[in-house]
Amino acid sequence: MQSIFLLLLPSLILLGPTSAFFVAPNKARAELKTKILDLASETKRGLTATPDQKQEMLQLFEKLEKLNPTKNPLKSPKVNGDWSLDYTTSDSILGKGGFPRIGPIVQNINTGDLTAQNSEVVSYFGIPVSRKVTAALTPKNSQFTDVKFKRFTLGPIGFDAPESFRGALDITYLDDEVRLTRGDKGNIFVLTKM
Repeated sequence: MQSIFLLLLPSLILLGPTSAFFVAPNKARAELKTKILDLASETKRGLTATPDQKQEMLQLFEKLEKLNPTKNPLKSPKVNGDWSLDYTTSDSILGKGGFPRIGPIVQNINTGDLTAQNSEVVSYFGIPVSRKVTAALTPKNSQFTDVKFKRFTLGPIGFDAPESFRGALDITYLDDEVRLTRGDKGNIFVLTKM
C-alpha cells in the first residue's frame, strides 16, 4: 500500500490545488450553502422557523463555518459591500410580534472607513417606511469587531443612538456569495452578497 502511495505522490503534487483532495471541500461548501439558503427561504428569514428547523439551521451553519475559505474576513475585500439578510435567529431584527419587514434587510460593510449600515423597509399600518442605522466598527482581530451604533433614521427623521447601543460581529464564514456571522447576543446571521 505504501509503495502505491509513493508511486502516486509525484502525480498528486503535479496536480496541485485542483486535485481531488481539494474538490471535496468546495463541493461540501456548495451543498451546505444550498441547504442553508433553501431552509432560510422556507422559514421566511427565520420568521416562521420551528424549533426543529432552527436546530437544523444551526447544525448546517456550524458545518459551513468549519469550511471557511477566508481566514481573515475583516481584512478581505470580499466582506465589503451590500449583503442581504437571508436568515437570523434575532426576533427583534425579524420584527417578530411587531410591524412586518417589506423586501430585503440589507447590511453594508465598509472596512475602509470602518462603518456599517443596516437598512430595511417596515410596514406601519400598511404605510412603507424606510429605517436605517449606521454604526462604527472597531475590529478586535481579523474576524471579530465591536459595533457602536451611531445614528438611527426613521423615514425623514434621524437621531443619534444612545451611547449604550453597542454590539459585536464575529464573521465566521466568508466567500464571494455567502457570509455567516455570530452576534454578541448568541444570534446567528446568514447573508448573501447583493
